[in-house]
Amino acid sequence: MGPRIAAGMFLKLFPDAVSYEADLFGSLAATGKGHLTDEAIRDVFHDRKIEVFWYPDIEKPFHPNAVTFKALDDHSHELGQKTYYSIGGGQIVDDEYASLAMNNEDNTARNTHLLVTPENQIYPPEVSDMSKILSFCNREGMQIWELAVHFEGSDIFDYMNEIWTVMKNAVEDGLEAEGVLPGGLKLARKAGQYYQHAKDLKGSLGEDALAMSFALAVAEQNAGGGLIVTAPTCGSAGVLPGMLYFYHKRMDVPLKRILKALLTAGVIGNVVKTNGSISGAEVGCQGEVGVACAMASGAGAQIQGGSIYQIEYAAEMGLEHHLGLTCDPMKGLVQIPCIERNAMAATRAVCNAIYALLSDGRHKVSFDDVVDVMMVTGHAIPSLYRETSKGGLATLTFSN
Repeated sequence: MGPRIAAGMFLKLFPDAVSYEADLFGSLAATGKGHLTDEAIRDVFHDRKIEVFWYPDIEKPFHPNAVTFKALDDHSHELGQKTYYSIGGGQIVDDEYASLAMNNEDNTARNTHLLVTPENQIYPPEVSDMSKILSFCNREGMQIWELAVHFEGSDIFDYMNEIWTVMKNAVEDGLEAEGVLPGGLKLARKAGQYYQHAKDLKGSLGEDALAMSFALAVAEQNAGGGLIVTAPTCGSAGVLPGMLYFYHKRMDVPLKRILKALLTAGVIGNVVKTNGSISGAEVGCQGEVGVACAMASGAGAQIQGGSIYQIEYAAEMGLEHHLGLTCDPMKGLVQIPCIERNAMAATRAVCNAIYALLSDGRHKVSFDDVVDVMMVTGHAIPSLYRETSKGGLATLTFSN
């Protein structure tokens, strides 16, 4: 997603160039073939001539996911170039932003508050982190989902309905799909098979198995190039819809409550994106599946009538218990271990919501604290274990 968006941005700057080059750096190069990055770029440029070069051992100072596009004339002379950074969930920032961020005195290089202007400001500074959100909601008598409506308008429900439609279709299409996922690992789709087994199980075992199968369905759709929603990223896209579809099917939760839960999840994810990172290349899988679990956990507590404090507690557990999780995809593909992690996080989210609802919402470690710890932990994790496919499970080989 990120490189595709960046390619479109660059093409608008130099639409009349004779040819182009795309230099992929760091994690974007190391996992680019597994993520079909070069195909995504070429698709944007259509029939224009573009060469893609890979530099996995060169990492730009701002972020591990970097791409530099160059526009060339008919003598291969450079007309211009620009570097873009894919910082997670499809968000792109350019080299001008990177320079501003790195020179910022508090050194919050990835914090999106630097992008905020009076024209694009939606969530103001007074609700920029979870503690401020809780204070605002408590003072105004709001639920967390109402915060989104307050700042974005009631039309946001139309968008949430579109999001839920895509999520629900991804689950249902994934349950029906069969065959082997592309990419070379020869990993068979399992969601449909697991769903059939889950229906035969009784009690809590069956409940957990159903949630797993729903999350698997979406994760496999993502790995197979299907239509999914980044929540917050492609690699973690199965957690939230898997959990929501579970509530939708097993508890007959009405659409309006699902949409409110989606708004709650979005607010939680935005807190991390603003104050931390959702990029596996920067902080490991804790920033992807961990954040997805936090979003799903808070959404689950919302669905079950939790207070704003119980919702925050559920979200905190979702992220806290994924701290230190590495990002080590085999062959750079979002298949092993990514798909299974989606399934496990979906069931964890259900449990986190229940645990939080058993309490009064009071606990020792705040969500904001865990976001800070995630960032420190992520930066301490060696780059081998942050979506480079050079360490951990990514180094394993096996015969078919």
